[in-house]
Amino acid sequence: MGLEILLMAELSWVEILKSALKNNIKQFKQIISQDTLLCACIKAHAYGHGLIDTAKIFLDAGADWLSVNALYEARALRTSGITAPLFILGYVACEDIPEAVKLDCRVVVYNRETVKKIGKAAQQLGKTARVHIKVETGTNRQGVPLSEVVDFARYIQQYSRIEIEGLATHFANIEDTTDHSYAQLQMQRFAQAADALGTADIRIPLKHCANSAATILFPQTHYQMVRVGIASYGMWPSQETFVSYVKEKKNNFTLMPAFTWKTRIAQIKTVAAGEYIGYGCTYKTSHETRLAIVPVGYYDGYDRGMSGGYVLIQGKRAAVRGRICMNIIMAEITDIPEAKLEDEVILIGRSGDEFISAELVAQWAGTINYEITTRVNERIPRIVVD
Repeated sequence: MGLEILLMAELSWVEILKSALKNNIKQFKQIISQDTLLCACIKAHAYGHGLIDTAKIFLDAGADWLSVNALYEARALRTSGITAPLFILGYVACEDIPEAVKLDCRVVVYNRETVKKIGKAAQQLGKTARVHIKVETGTNRQGVPLSEVVDFARYIQQYSRIEIEGLATHFANIEDTTDHSYAQLQMQRFAQAADALGTADIRIPLKHCANSAATILFPQTHYQMVRVGIASYGMWPSQETFVSYVKEKKNNFTLMPAFTWKTRIAQIKTVAAGEYIGYGCTYKTSHETRLAIVPVGYYDGYDRGMSGGYVLIQGKRAAVRGRICMNIIMAEITDIPEAKLEDEVILIGRSGDEFISAELVAQWAGTINYEITTRVNERIPRIVVD
């Protein structure tokens, strides 16, 4: 289906800038060692960017591995023909372990029940299953306690067809602050786990703990692999990460946002002064007001809790008026007389000299940029553009 035909059939669509995704991966490749693997995180529909297309673009740009959250994502990637190493970050149910092994997925482990199931499945399939131990260093989500990591590894070694390929952890507070003392503590604990395994003569080929922020700020976290997520898509993990980077800038690291969310005007109407707009009568016009009715709402991922937001029409700001509805928002175009039916409306992205970033939308919604792009409904088509 051609782009023009698709746009005529859809009221809302997301354009993904291929060159931006490639740029971001190449930026990371320049700041890590040639011996360090780059694992691009594409969970949650590639942070809202589109799972399959994004995976292929990242691999073409130089990513070595891909990480997902769930087996269904790994299945979709394998079905699409992707043969690169796949690391499943989230929980795989015991009943699904045989499929994960069959698809040659790397699985994170922290339960003995999971290990037992992997060992049995690998034996039955005649395959070697590669696992990565998740060690708890202070996030208190998934993970094996530091004091138990050696015993857990020895338990895994009972299974002849399981290879302990990796040791991993995840940072709790490396993005949301410029005080990285807790992250430093986690780095120390992770190093202790690696040392304990080494002392026990348990060889771990791949140690990895670095997310986007750690990869950018702390080269000592790179080890044999980094797992980059949000920044791969051109978004800084947080303002604090950006400030920390600028403070000690050692390289020309430039990210390019790849995500543009568009729709079009479904109706133009004029409302008299003193009229209410939308549910709850929360907005009352103070003057004769020209409105653009826009066919996107909170079902589509445009957060109902946003306050003070605007969209871009004809390169100008059009303030959102009244409550955001399930499938509709209302934007004032009194000062945009040239606006007309089916004009393009930018929800996230650039129009003329104006730009709405995912970070700005997150500010309106009281959340983070991660949530803004991942919450855009998966039914909305993602279109890769050059």
